[in-house]
Amino acid sequence: MKVLVLNAGSSSQKSCLYEIADNCLPTVAPQPLWSGKVNWTQDRGVAEIEVKTSTGETLQESIYGDSRRAHVAYMLYTLTRGATKVIEHLSEIDMVGHRVVHGGQEYRKSVVITEEVKQTIAKLSSLAPAHNPAALEGIEAIEQSLGDVTQVAVFDTGFHATLPDAAAIYPGPYEWVEEGIRRYGFHGISHQYCSNRAAQILDRDLASLRLITCHLGNGCSLAAIKNGRSIDTTMGFTPLDGLMMGSRSGSVDPGILIYLLRQSNYSAERLDYVLNKGSGLRGISGVSSDLPQVIAAIAQGNYRAQLAWDMYVHHLRSGIGSMLASLGGLDALVFTAGIGEKSPGIRQAACEAFSFLGLKIDPSKNQQQPIDQDIATANSSVRVLVIRTQEDWAIAQQCWQLAIRNS
Repeated sequence: MKVLVLNAGSSSQKSCLYEIADNCLPTVAPQPLWSGKVNWTQDRGVAEIEVKTSTGETLQESIYGDSRRAHVAYMLYTLTRGATKVIEHLSEIDMVGHRVVHGGQEYRKSVVITEEVKQTIAKLSSLAPAHNPAALEGIEAIEQSLGDVTQVAVFDTGFHATLPDAAAIYPGPYEWVEEGIRRYGFHGISHQYCSNRAAQILDRDLASLRLITCHLGNGCSLAAIKNGRSIDTTMGFTPLDGLMMGSRSGSVDPGILIYLLRQSNYSAERLDYVLNKGSGLRGISGVSSDLPQVIAAIAQGNYRAQLAWDMYVHHLRSGIGSMLASLGGLDALVFTAGIGEKSPGIRQAACEAFSFLGLKIDPSKNQQQPIDQDIATANSSVRVLVIRTQEDWAIAQQCWQLAIRNS
């Protein structure tokens, strides 16, 4: 079975092609046959295409045109031609899986995409305006290029559908609940993958584990996972809630927003920009939303960069503490995504606060760019794992499982 995966972002569309045996799902993520990425520049008429194959062939091109769907279609055609060719015809692709950020209350599991599903994804774009429309563009590009191939929507919110009401419902008027205003949580595909991978690494039954997974990238979220189910998470009604992030504020006193609307004549659009694009590491440091650049500024004595680091660590520790309270104990702390996988300093700083639990990180292992490894000391009472998140493979797995169930 050949499964194509599309992972849409606000300024990029990533894709990869997996080949999976019909009767056996690998336990470890295989290397994709082909992977491609479209990066859209600030000039919407220009796109940068990057493609590579499992045999080491690569392609980089700039293409022009106003249609994002056309850009994606062009990327897909590199599957069947030139040095990056890995299949004879696009018709060899059996299924296409899409990461869709927001499924609302309508979709708690992966579903085959129909016109009704597309309409609901579009309706939910108001809750994920940077991502749901991009996912729809990918779906439509596949329709244009591959016709009636089976497409599957895998929702980032789906894994958190198990949150108990006490964790999911905001303490506003009950009318909010009836309007669908609740904590949905995000990064669910990553949190679910990492929880399963943690159980493999520890050689434990997932149903016996209490985990805190830390997805730390430009967007950041934590999840408390008990018996394989998400019971608490930091992101909320939108991906803006929770931890301090690259350019997002995370949780702030809502009274600040009322104050700015009343006293500083902020518009909704300006608030949206400030909270999503002008806050977090970027807003505090004045340097960048990229942690390595903030660290470089700290080395040069930049006070605001140091403050941004200190605040980031403070909010991360506070978030882990809140997840710990929801779980009532902890078997393993998991770090993943760009910062989680690549920043030993953040891992060290986060773990130091929980030495009172008997959690002990091995400084040497922590510095050695660990991937899918336990970096706790032998006598640590809590395991500390660094896991490379494999969202694309997790989407392909769900497509395969859906195909098997429907066969």
